[in-house]
Amino acid sequence: MAKLTVIVDGKPLPDEAARAFWTRFSDHMEAHKGDLAGFAKAEGFASVRPAMGPEGAQLVVSRTAGQEPYGNARSSSGSRAVHGKVATGRENPRKHKR
Repeated sequence: MAKLTVIVDGKPLPDEAARAFWTRFSDHMEAHKGDLAGFAKAEGFASVRPAMGPEGAQLVVSRTAGQEPYGNARSSSGSRAVHGKVATGRENPRKHKR
């Protein structure tokens, strides 16, 4: 099973704290779709963004970095995580029918 991690200013939270943070994040996002900035502010941070890390999903949290708009998760290297079908151009199967 993939691990859910939280990285705050470059340092990972302990597992138990990360699980609790993810629960709060999920609850907030369910109630306020796409409101990353509101969640960050409620938690006392400047920004939060979902990303894909080497062990699975992570939340990258900062006390200083500005909030980015909600979008596709980025890998921990900073590139956008792209679904395999999108990467190969098969995201719209009707496009290739003749």
